[in-house]
Parts: sequence; structure tokens; C-alpha cells
Amino acid sequence: MQAQSGKRPFLERVREAIRVRHYSIRTEQAYVNWVRRFILFHGKRHPDSMGESEVTAFLTDLAVKRNVSSSTQNQALNALVFMYRHVLNQPLEELGDVVRPKRPAKLPVVLTVDEVRRVLACLQGEKWLIACLQYGSGLRLLESVRLRVKDLDFDRRAIFVRDGKGGKDRVVTLADELIEPLQRHLGARKTLHERDLCAGHGAVFLPNALDRKYPNAPLAWGWQYVFASGSISRDPRSGKYRRHHINASIVQRAVAKAIREAGITKPASCHSLRHSFATHLLERGADIRTVQEQLGHSDVRTTQIYTHVLQRGGRAVLSPLGSVL
Repeated sequence: MQAQSGKRPFLERVREAIRVRHYSIRTEQAYVNWVRRFILFHGKRHPDSMGESEVTAFLTDLAVKRNVSSSTQNQALNALVFMYRHVLNQPLEELGDVVRPKRPAKLPVVLTVDEVRRVLACLQGEKWLIACLQYGSGLRLLESVRLRVKDLDFDRRAIFVRDGKGGKDRVVTLADELIEPLQRHLGARKTLHERDLCAGHGAVFLPNALDRKYPNAPLAWGWQYVFASGSISRDPRSGKYRRHHINASIVQRAVAKAIREAGITKPASCHSLRHSFATHLLERGADIRTVQEQLGHSDVRTTQIYTHVLQRGGRAVLSPLGSVL
């Protein structure tokens, strides 16, 4: 590939710029992929020989020929803006006719209480626990799988969500019904951690280089993931072998299967459990600001979408049909 630096490949420079700014591994993988696709789209030309017109052509191709979603196009744009600003020090000034596409406003898919009950009945083990946390505490899927042991406070019936969406922390409720199942799960999880320690794989990834400040912390029980992967894997950044958290896609597939087995025809997913949590709280009379805090929304207008779901069922409007029949 022609996009090479004199000393190291260009994509390595992109990865370095991302890691210096402490972006997540998922963001790193996505940005590097978009930069690679941009280079290949233009015949392996080096990005420093291209500019706004080439970026516009690439994004236009994504939208017109490949018919990607608005969120996908925005992610590609963010990756290229990052590359030109932080890797090449050539910030993009104008992008011609390309503007950031607006994501269409869609009502969330919400399950009824009975539908949630049927879905949960089709799950078991840690998948059941994670689904219960999404519906019982309003956690996002990644927030659920990234939970650490120390983030569960059984005495206060609380869960501490660290570094959630937008890098924000928050405290959410822990349902009484989950305390005993979670404690049983942690008992088995601790046994697995002790076996990993004996095998030399008991360390866990810590954010923000905390392992350098607290060398023993990666081995500590409190820092371990609540929901661990079934196998030891190699960290793509450090190269160390250790037990990561369960892959989110495993939970997504399990919930999708449970939705089918429950006979639900709505286009529901894992995230529908979180939507249902918010909607059912409002139905039970919870204040919208409380729901906003539980969900971790920065703007209450984001939370207000659930009030539209409530109205969609006809609660706010009385049909005139009854007056003529």
C-alpha cells in the first residue's frame, strides 16, 4: 500500500494517535477500517496527497452507491476528520456538498411486561442475568458486559456504571430480585478467577493505565469482570493473554433467539429491554428526570421519546369511532 510513512506504516500512525487520546478499542478498529477503505477507494493514494474533494467523493459513494445508514456515514466522516486533524495536521475546511446526515427520529421498540417475561423465560445463566440488568436497571449492553465486581453494591441496592456512553459515570438501581442470583454467579466466577491466578492468567485489563499506578490491581478480585469470557484471549494492544469480558455478540444472539422462541414479531433486540425499562418506569409514574438519570441521558429531550411511545398506544387520544357506532 502506498500510504506509508518513511519509518512505519500510515495505519500504525493512525492507531498511535487514537491510543494517545485513550479512545476505546472499538473506536480504534472502526476508525482504522474507514481510513483503510478511504485509501483503497482512491487507488492506494496517500491521504496527504488528497483533501476535501476526495473525502466528499468517498462519502458520496457510501451514501449513493452503497446506501449506508446515516450513522455509518457519520462514523466514516468522523474517522477521516480525525485522521486529517490529528495524524496529518491538515484539518478539513469544507466538505463541498457533503453534510452530516441526520439520523431519522424513530420510536423505540418497546416490549410489554408480558413479552419481557416471556423473553426472560427463554434465557438462562449469565445471558439471563445480563438481560435482567438491561430491563431491571436500564443498562446498555456494553455497560452490562463491562461490569466489574467492585461496581455491584448489594447493601445499597446500587450499580455503579463507569465510563458509560460519552465517558460518563452514573449510579443505577439494582433490583432486589437479582441480588441472590448475582451472588451465586459471583461465587462461581471467583472460583474461575482463582484457577486463572494459578495458571498465570488472572490479570485483567485496567483503563487509563491504572495498572502502572497500582501494579497489583489487575489481579484483584474487585477489578475482575462480572461476566467473563469462556476462554483466555490475547489483548490486541498489549499482547498479553488474559480473560476478557463476555463478547456482547453472544448475548445479542441469545436474546434474539429468545425473542423468536417467545413468539414476538416486533423487531426487538437487546436494546429493547432498556427501552422497555424506561417506558415501564414512566407508566408506573416515575418522574422523567429520574428516568433520565437512570438511563444516563445528557439531555432530557432524549428521554422524552418514551413519552411518545406511551401516547402511541392511544392513552392520550380518545378515538371518535365510538361516538358513531
